[in-house]
Amino acid sequence: MADEKELLSTQEKEQKDTWAQERRNRLPTFREVLARQTKPPVDLFMFYLFLQREGAEDVLDFWLDVQQHENLCRAYFKDLKKSGKSVKDEWPQYYDFARRRGSIYGTVVGIPGAGKRSTMSSAEVSEEERQARNDPQTSQQAQAIGGRTTVSPRGSAVPGSPFDWKGPTPVNPDPFQQHGYVSPPGSHAQHGSVTPFSGGGRFGRYSSMAKRLSRAPTIIPRDGPVTHAALIASAERIYGRYLVPGAEKEIYLPPSLRIHSFMLSSDNPPPMGTGPAIGQGKEEYEMEQAALAQVPDMFHSQKEYVFSAMEQDAFPRFLRAKAFGNLTPVSALVRLVLGLLSLWIGLSTGFALIFLDVKPKSKRFFLFIPFTLAILFLVSHQYELDPLLLLLFNQSETTPFRTLAVREPYVKKLLIGRAIWVSVLVAVLTTILTIIFWAVPGHRL
Repeated sequence: MADEKELLSTQEKEQKDTWAQERRNRLPTFREVLARQTKPPVDLFMFYLFLQREGAEDVLDFWLDVQQHENLCRAYFKDLKKSGKSVKDEWPQYYDFARRRGSIYGTVVGIPGAGKRSTMSSAEVSEEERQARNDPQTSQQAQAIGGRTTVSPRGSAVPGSPFDWKGPTPVNPDPFQQHGYVSPPGSHAQHGSVTPFSGGGRFGRYSSMAKRLSRAPTIIPRDGPVTHAALIASAERIYGRYLVPGAEKEIYLPPSLRIHSFMLSSDNPPPMGTGPAIGQGKEEYEMEQAALAQVPDMFHSQKEYVFSAMEQDAFPRFLRAKAFGNLTPVSALVRLVLGLLSLWIGLSTGFALIFLDVKPKSKRFFLFIPFTLAILFLVSHQYELDPLLLLLFNQSETTPFRTLAVREPYVKKLLIGRAIWVSVLVAVLTTILTIIFWAVPGHRL
């Protein structure tokens, strides 16, 4: 037994060493960034700032909050297991739902054949990452969500990306049934409304309660075993924050993934498997229990869609911005202005020296100062890369004129190579321009 543990430990260490060596020769993957396995300037913090600059940080916030929700659900199932209770006995409705439709917690709750593949399993990121690194089909599988291929809306002509949508969420006929969700009583007649809280749901109309939920933190403090009320509260907050039309952080979702109502309430959570309450009809009880059984997996399809959209749309642009440059757009624009101003000063001075026929002619060599500044600023704007900032200080901008050290090995190697190329280009262009103005014969007007 001890030998087996030692062998597993050795193999795991070898895998980590192999992965660390591999990381030195490639750019990080989106999974590694989300798993916080990368360093600046391609870490999760920098990716969040990048999305924030584009006004799309709500998409990442949604993914992270659903990740936290799934972590909470996984903790709930583990607490059940530690207490010696089985999911089948404690939560039979969920057990039946997971057995019939599948669940991302299949391996945790011990339901044979119930597991679903997740782009990043909530509590098993490192294991998923190890599998992804050894799986050549990972990138293809990440694009196939729920049996359909998701195409990057920005990369194609298809409109409707989470990154460019600004309007309210449109509605469609009963998307709940398309994904196994149970619509609350009376909601079928309300799908034409832009307020999903209208109808027979517990929230009623979009109200101060919904606004409060949109601002409430999604992370649930854990002082003891996780209860099913905590799961409802987590789902309720995500729904009120991101999926309510007009919510502060509302995100775009395609029609087939929109959730138009949430019939459960964390203030009055339904009991599990105890039968209808006094005065509660059997049909209402069954719908309530069916909705409760869907809470753990409720946002997983939406999370997969958002993951795929970020991976195909925003993440490649993030890598281009941070792995091949070290300036923000605002800083690059400032360099463009300074470059044009320096070029105007250099050209004005150069033509003045020529047409005034200033002697000695060697004074024209001082033109290399404004020309160097001008070309440095202009080339830095073009490449969004300041070679001096990188080669002298090893810095990359986070926000305009705020920097941090470049620590990701492969990215650092790429940036240094590009910085050297930019420096050589600036030197060559400056030399050519200075020699041209020195060689021109003087002619006093």
